Amino acid sequence: MSALVTALTLSNSWRLSSIEREAEKKGTMALNDCSSSNMGGISRQNSSAAISTEFDFLVRMNFQFVEKLDEQYICPSCRQVVLNPHQTSCGHIFCYQCITVFLECTSAPTCPVDNVLIKSNEVFQDNCCKREVLNLEIYCTNSPDCSSKVTLCRLKDHLEQCQYESLQCTHAGCTDRMFRKDLKEHLKNICKYRVEPCPHCQTNIMLIHLKDHEETQCPEYPVPCPNVCTQIMKRHELKEHFHECLEVPIECMYNKYGCSVRDKRVKVRAHEDMALKDHLLLVLESNSKLEKQIADLQVTLHLKHQEVQELTIVVNKLENEIKPLMQQVTKTDNMLCNVQKSLEDQKDRVSSVQIQLQHLTRVFNQDPSRSELGLLKHSVGSLKQQVSVVESLKDHLASLEGQYNRHSGLLNIHVEQLSLNEERFRQLEAMSYNGKLIWKIEDYKKKKKEAVEGRAPSIFSQVFYTSRSGYRLCARAYLNGDGTGKGTHLSLYVVVMRGEFDSLLPWPFEQTVTLMILDQSGAKTDIVDVFKPDLNSNSFKRPVTEMNVASGFPCFVTHTALEAPKNGIYVKDETLFVKVKVDLTGLDEL
Repeated sequence: MSALVTALTLSNSWRLSSIEREAEKKGTMALNDCSSSNMGGISRQNSSAAISTEFDFLVRMNFQFVEKLDEQYICPSCRQVVLNPHQTSCGHIFCYQCITVFLECTSAPTCPVDNVLIKSNEVFQDNCCKREVLNLEIYCTNSPDCSSKVTLCRLKDHLEQCQYESLQCTHAGCTDRMFRKDLKEHLKNICKYRVEPCPHCQTNIMLIHLKDHEETQCPEYPVPCPNVCTQIMKRHELKEHFHECLEVPIECMYNKYGCSVRDKRVKVRAHEDMALKDHLLLVLESNSKLEKQIADLQVTLHLKHQEVQELTIVVNKLENEIKPLMQQVTKTDNMLCNVQKSLEDQKDRVSSVQIQLQHLTRVFNQDPSRSELGLLKHSVGSLKQQVSVVESLKDHLASLEGQYNRHSGLLNIHVEQLSLNEERFRQLEAMSYNGKLIWKIEDYKKKKKEAVEGRAPSIFSQVFYTSRSGYRLCARAYLNGDGTGKGTHLSLYVVVMRGEFDSLLPWPFEQTVTLMILDQSGAKTDIVDVFKPDLNSNSFKRPVTEMNVASGFPCFVTHTALEAPKNGIYVKDETLFVKVKVDLTGLDEL
């Protein structure tokens, strides 16, 4: 097949050079100055606009005819068999491709045979010649392997059944090519990319990965003990074998009594049998120490008991001393009660004196000879007027204070509205309409601490669009992780939001999304992951609320790789940059 492709390439090269030589000879071609202002192409009423399906298949091939090709079936331009034949007004027949080159790249095309001017509206498809050409008999293009003879019009059907047609293996990953007759055997017994059941656990595994599966994963694969004992067992039996393996290092069972021997299990068992006497001595020594400790504790307990008895005696003495004091306190309480009664009597007497004093004051005030008293009254009157003025000023001040509070409230409302407008303007200035988002997350440690404490588990980015009238999206990040990544990873998602143009957009949302954490060191070691939307998920259907459920990666990157990476810097000056990119391929502008 490769030989045929080479021959076809050489043939096409020969055709082009032949056309160029003919054009140079006639002086009618100007390939470097092809202009659209020529005589146009073949008229639709006289010819098909393009090569038919059968010729489209045949034009890419090279043929070996059973009988010598008649001159009338040879194109005078390319000297090959006429494919999709078209006849000029001078009666000569050309390939569709050759006559198209003449008409499109020459201002005044002439026939290379008799130098007659070719008019595009007089060129037509020669269906009679076409039928004759399609019925010419050729050898199969897979000859000499295939000895079949077919007509040109049956070549395609023959090649679809030809046992010597070169085909590629259909198994994923295999690039081998072979004859059709060998394909079945290759797929069944030869291809190393075929799927076969593991001979041990019966799991379906690609043959090329079978050895790796047996050496690393297969639970039924026989493996030797890692402690270099003589036993071979199935991989899933290794854990149980570890508790019995004679080559595993263990400590002597009398370790808690002071034996320091640690060796392989088989040697430790022999040691335990042989050193029984030594072990008994260790046990006796340990028991002796325990008995001594018990005796010491008993002595200490006896001393403590004596101290308790002595303290009990002291307490009894103190109780006896307290009794007279309690009696004295009782007497003091009685004295206090008497004093309180005396005080109440004195209060009554003071009240009586005050009443008498008030009566004398009224009598004194009625005496007209007391001019000084009148002056005093006048002074008191003026003072009262001044007090009244001060009180009115206080009322006016209270009114002014109320107005000040109202104006301050209105000013605070305007300040808040101004802040909201400024935030809105910042969002509009930062908003993207090309499907890309650069999200700057500041105060990383503070926001992560809030996520750990549960005060703000997640944060949202600003809104961005795929176009001016496209999908409305935003990003959502869990700095302390979400779901399976909680506490260990940073989780990163994309949210499809309800937009103004949803009724005009195709649903569900099916554009590929790329999520990145950017490297700020300049090393370009960005953390990247890509996902294709699940068209059955509600996350990518048309939103019926303000936003759909977020979708993305709960385990996007570990905290260790993000905050202390081996290469690159992702958190710099407490700032993290997240990039979201939506693939706009196939998405038309409204």
